[in-house]
Amino acid sequence: MKKIIIVLILMAGVFIVSCESSTYNEISVTATNPTYTANVEPVMKANCIGCHSVGGTFPNLTTYAQVKATASTGKLICRIDQTCGSVMPPSGAMSKQTVDMIKLWQTQGYAN
Repeated sequence: MKKIIIVLILMAGVFIVSCESSTYNEISVTATNPTYTANVEPVMKANCIGCHSVGGTFPNLTTYAQVKATASTGKLICRIDQTCGSVMPPSGAMSKQTVDMIKLWQTQGYAN
């Protein structure tokens, strides 16, 4: 009986650790020199412009200039990195890899 309980606890631990939310549209974002067109724009299209487009919620995030302007104020990173306000997108947090890629894009000077 003791062995069964130990095995069940170990199995439960494996399942808990291996679970990951898939409530967002995951995009491959491994990039050492990310650009807006190749890396950031697909993330914005998949996760942001459904709400943040013309006539939608402020800020508008449909163009390079708009995303760059929002990122340069710090508001883009703080919302997707869960450091201020409610997490964006509302469907669930973006992966750490995606957030890190957008931070790298910002750090490297917003390459288009």
